Amino acid sequence: MFIAIDIEDPLLVSKIDKIKDAVISSGVPMKPVESYNYHITLRFIGEVPSFLVDEIKSEVLQKIKFKPFNLTFKGLGAFPGVYKPRVVWIGISEGIDHLRKIRDEIEKGLRRLGIPPEREKEFSPHLTIARIKGTRNLSSLVKIINEYSEEEFGKIEVKYIRLKKSTLTRSGPIYETLMEVKAS
Repeated sequence: MFIAIDIEDPLLVSKIDKIKDAVISSGVPMKPVESYNYHITLRFIGEVPSFLVDEIKSEVLQKIKFKPFNLTFKGLGAFPGVYKPRVVWIGISEGIDHLRKIRDEIEKGLRRLGIPPEREKEFSPHLTIARIKGTRNLSSLVKIINEYSEEEFGKIEVKYIRLKKSTLTRSGPIYETLMEVKAS
């Protein structure tokens, strides 16, 4: 399970697809993210027993309050770094403070339920577009990432956050929305 913001705006999805196509054209072995699965993860939760799902809904998600806000997508990058990429992502230049505030609320609620914090040092909101599987043609990918490192791709207004269930299959993950919280 995870809590996320889905990217559903057709214009932004189209722009992301074009950048993803450029990344794919590098020839680096990878697993691109399907357009219908674009999202920003606010908090990965992992596997939890079914009784805890209801508690996460009532004690965490239902208590989150936020007003609609804008996210601007800017810059192409990679984790852990451009020269040893495992994940290629699009960054966020506007709206990070709102994301952090919501993330902090989620974190507090999950801790109250006894769910330990994630191991990562700092919340780094991003939109994953591909997972890298090898290093063949790496220099071509580095060139593309550097070329788009300051590019602005568009913006969305965030009106919903969602609790998602992920089912892993051979052809990729299938995400199902378990609960949606609307901005007020």
